[in-house]
Amino acid sequence: MSAFMDHVHLLTEARDAYQMAITASASLRSSLDAGDRALRSLMTQMEQVVNVHMGEAILDGKKPEALNPEALKVEAIRTNGESAVPGGKFLP
Repeated sequence: MSAFMDHVHLLTEARDAYQMAITASASLRSSLDAGDRALRSLMTQMEQVVNVHMGEAILDGKKPEALNPEALKVEAIRTNGESAVPGGKFLP
């Protein structure tokens, strides 16, 4: 029985480590969920902007296929200056 008593502190340490892991997991999940919400919001905004530009292109008599990524980059530079993206880089 003394061998068990010698190692009881390990059970307490394991329980404490488990509680810390559960707390860290909840915090990480909360952070990931917040990032996911932010990404979804940005994607929705981007979709709305693209839809507006696509609608303008159709009203201008352009075909939607004419709006290739390079043309959109040129339009963004013309409208917003060098770049509206931090670091001046456009996504491919």
